[in-house]
Amino acid sequence: MTRKRFENPGCSVACALNEVGDWWSLLVIKQAMLGTRRFVDFQHSLGIAKNILCDRLSRLVENGVLVRVDVGEHGTRYEYRLTDKGRDLFAVVVALRQWNERWNGSKDDMRLVERGTGEPVGAVSVQNSAGEPLGVRDVLFVDENGQPLDRAV
Repeated sequence: MTRKRFENPGCSVACALNEVGDWWSLLVIKQAMLGTRRFVDFQHSLGIAKNILCDRLSRLVENGVLVRVDVGEHGTRYEYRLTDKGRDLFAVVVALRQWNERWNGSKDDMRLVERGTGEPVGAVSVQNSAGEPLGVRDVLFVDENGQPLDRAV
């Protein structure tokens, strides 16, 4: 069964999910953040079928999340590297990981620590302009005219 694309161009979340919303794509992005670059290494680390990996890598390149680079070793050999757009997904990947750890417990042995200090990475949060954390009840969703959108949280 093929996944349908979200057809609501006025919804930022739907637009983002069109580019990186399936779980294989997010796992490929996470592996790229860990330094994986070669097709065979993505396949080995994720246990993903070649055809699915080929599709996800092609889609991520097409959407500008990854770039395919000819490294030219022993003929033609390609690597996949995160673009600035792809690196900007770091907070999303960390937020998903932290959400899972909070609600489902840790599922692996990997921890996130700051490179310079070795200290654990703090929780990802939405903040106001003064840097104070905000929850969903602290914000107002408005349309392009500044009119509040109905919601019950």
